[in-house]
Amino acid sequence: MNNYKRLVGCALALISLFLSIPSFSAPKAELRGVWIATVANIDWPSKRENSAQQKQEMLVMLDSLHANNINAIIFQARPSSDAFYQSDIEPWSAYLTGEQGKAPVPYYDPLAFVIEEAHKRCMEVHVWINPYRVTNGESTKNLAKNHIYRKRPELFKMYGGKCLFDPGKQETMDYLVKVIRDLVTRYDMDAIHFDDYFYPYKVAGQDFPDTETFQSENRGVYDRKAWRRNNVDMIVERLHKEIKTLKPWVDFGISPFGVWRNGYDDFRGSDSKAGCTNYDELSADVLHWLEMGWIDYVAPQLYWEIGKNGVDYETLASWWSQYSFGRKLYVGLYASGLEINKGNAWKKPNELVRQLRYNRECDEVNGAIYYSARYFLKNVQGLKDSLRNDFYKYPALVPATSDVADASEAPLNVNFEKYADAELLTWNAVKGEGGNAISYYVVYAFEGNGVGDFSDPKNILTVTPETRVDLLSYPKVRKGTHTLVVTSVNRFRKESAPSAPVLLE
Repeated sequence: MNNYKRLVGCALALISLFLSIPSFSAPKAELRGVWIATVANIDWPSKRENSAQQKQEMLVMLDSLHANNINAIIFQARPSSDAFYQSDIEPWSAYLTGEQGKAPVPYYDPLAFVIEEAHKRCMEVHVWINPYRVTNGESTKNLAKNHIYRKRPELFKMYGGKCLFDPGKQETMDYLVKVIRDLVTRYDMDAIHFDDYFYPYKVAGQDFPDTETFQSENRGVYDRKAWRRNNVDMIVERLHKEIKTLKPWVDFGISPFGVWRNGYDDFRGSDSKAGCTNYDELSADVLHWLEMGWIDYVAPQLYWEIGKNGVDYETLASWWSQYSFGRKLYVGLYASGLEINKGNAWKKPNELVRQLRYNRECDEVNGAIYYSARYFLKNVQGLKDSLRNDFYKYPALVPATSDVADASEAPLNVNFEKYADAELLTWNAVKGEGGNAISYYVVYAFEGNGVGDFSDPKNILTVTPETRVDLLSYPKVRKGTHTLVVTSVNRFRKESAPSAPVLLE
């Protein structure tokens, strides 16, 4: 779609708001994600030394998210160069057990547990990594004895009271690739996810102390700001290639700060007046990554309200729509702001509902991710109610982000049988390996004798990883005549052709 059509599509949202249209057509393919932050135990776990309670809390969280038709979680597995998973490279996180390097007691692997349980609920797991942070204000004395900081202190810098990897060091890049390669190889994830922390947010009166690195490892780039951006470009490109080589179906997504550059600094910049930008302060040239195809999706953190002076939500959503370069665009929404932000716009009516309405009219917006799980689950200002009753009333499939793969086979031998205590719709499992392995099946129920519109999500009866559905759990299909059809969805998120229909009368 050309730029004119993009802008027209988003402009329609303004018209819909003024006309107060009460409902919006839901797309069948839409990412609906929630960030689960573990740093400082923001969302999980509430207790650092209780494995059983941690697991139970996660199950309750996943059940609640699933009940609201959330189809992806972004789980922070490496908040501070540590691990919420079994690793021979980095120590167990203190946010998990209370002491860095100490394993959970009784032992379990949180990442493996989260992936298994989320996949049971047909929810994707995007493994959220902070690439450079080592401490978040804590003393380096608390780092485990086997932490790389103990072995290679020259790779790190102190800035703003935090210990950080030096992004300009070649050894830093190699180490990060090693960590990600290990994760992608061993865990059945759906994506690797970075947030907005690249070079650190500026501390007043201080510059990041990388003069020595710039002098010794500039690779012939003599503009320091350009060199910093190039450092981040290199790791983003390397990681994308590494991930796709290991598992082509695993996405690489980044959630940057909401403004790339202001328009008065760059002809491609947004009509904004942000005091911080990705390009100039964080050395993150997100547009370049999108244009080069080094990331599969972008999830800009648009944590401002509609009408905010200098950083208006609608202006920025439209801008990212224009410059997504065909990659998937999932807008980061500030669910926490419904309680934390005290500005008038964040009081009733629900600001996020206004933003969701706008997103639905922008063709390039492919979904949303909510920060963060704790506030999302609190149902502040009835957010979950609005989603369950309107925007997310029906299930949605995660959009396919790659054109390199074909769909898998349609399920065969779909059959309906009645038993004393069950009425089962069953089908044969679709075989496949790697990217052709099946993530889940989609069961459609069309009223009447015949197949209807597969693009309308209201015709989705359920999404399941199993090869059977007990229709006693879905009484609506036991009333009147319905036609049932099953499809399969593989790891590339490609949906198969429909099965042969089954008529229920």
